[in-house]
Amino acid sequence: MRSLIADAAREKLDAARPRLPRPRAASPRWDAVVVGAGFAGAVMAERMAADGGKRVLVLDRRPHVAGNAHDRTDAAGILVHDYGPHIFHTNSEDVFAYLSRFTDWRPYEHRVLAEVKGKLVPMPINRTTLNLLYGLDLTTDEEAAAFLASRAEPVARVETSEDVVVSAIGRELYELFFRGYTRKQWGLDPSELDRSVTARVPTRTSVDDRYFTDTFQAMPAEGYTRMFERMLDHPNIEVRTGVDFKEVQHSLQWDHLVYTGPIDEYFGHRYGKLPYRSLVFRHETLDQEQALPTGTVNHPDEATPFTRVSEFKHLTGQVHPRTSVVYEHPSPRATPTIRSLGRKTARCSIAIWRWRQRRPTSASSDGWRAIATTTWIRWSVRHSRHGGG
Repeated sequence: MRSLIADAAREKLDAARPRLPRPRAASPRWDAVVVGAGFAGAVMAERMAADGGKRVLVLDRRPHVAGNAHDRTDAAGILVHDYGPHIFHTNSEDVFAYLSRFTDWRPYEHRVLAEVKGKLVPMPINRTTLNLLYGLDLTTDEEAAAFLASRAEPVARVETSEDVVVSAIGRELYELFFRGYTRKQWGLDPSELDRSVTARVPTRTSVDDRYFTDTFQAMPAEGYTRMFERMLDHPNIEVRTGVDFKEVQHSLQWDHLVYTGPIDEYFGHRYGKLPYRSLVFRHETLDQEQALPTGTVNHPDEATPFTRVSEFKHLTGQVHPRTSVVYEHPSPRATPTIRSLGRKTARCSIAIWRWRQRRPTSASSDGWRAIATTTWIRWSVRHSRHGGG
């Protein structure tokens, strides 16, 4: 009888007890979370999943993979690059072989013309450029080299981008090809830019008019986006686009974090913001088969509001009765796309490495630059509740 009374009392007590919601199943712990689905992020994710057997979550706040190399078919059915032309080139046989796992290739060597003095001339400056501009008949590399040497104006102490160019090819060619273009692109005069921006002035004494001279030059046969989709198509990889890491990081658990976004943003801008320049891409579809003589035409004159215009069919080899072009307008106000390389910024970039001294928890970070993306991998040395060490 006592046991029955006790059981009844327990049942009554249980009934009176407030019902708490059942705890949700904990989110899975990932071996690695990769922030950014561009070149650096996608390659890291694929390598960790395929070679390392890791379970990898890839996040990108844009609604697509492939980062700035993203391409798509526009309303006219023409394959275009959303963020301006991206031409693949490398001297590494290993890199080319690796990417060949995910795409076939269309051989392509990019060529660029610059509109100068009402003429379209090869860029980088070569012997043909000099002959067209100055009405010369230079026939050998030696003659072209001697002409450039005669124009050069040596600078006692090379500190700025202006110093680099003027000391190599002289002030006239600097003004025609570099000053206006640089002022538009960076929002700074070359005299304010660090010398590293033009550390190697691209000039040639030959008639080689290719923009790049790498051993491997080609375009993904079905486009960059398709190549990235294949790269990330692995049972160990989950991709979530349109997701901002900052908004979900506290609900995720991971052992390793690969972060390919802006490094100042990673640290919550606690040490200030790095200066960035932006590009506005104005796409146009034209009712003609071809608009430009080459893939890209540069407009270095500062009076022209855009820096260059590119026609995608040159790059892709697509046959279509219409064509699409893109104009690139530098802007300080659009979404940041390129890091400014002013002399102050160069010092600021160097100071980034001091953050490791100021923030001990980031002492296990390794940094490198890849495909114009500053990438940081933070290998967790301890496991917090968010997995972020």
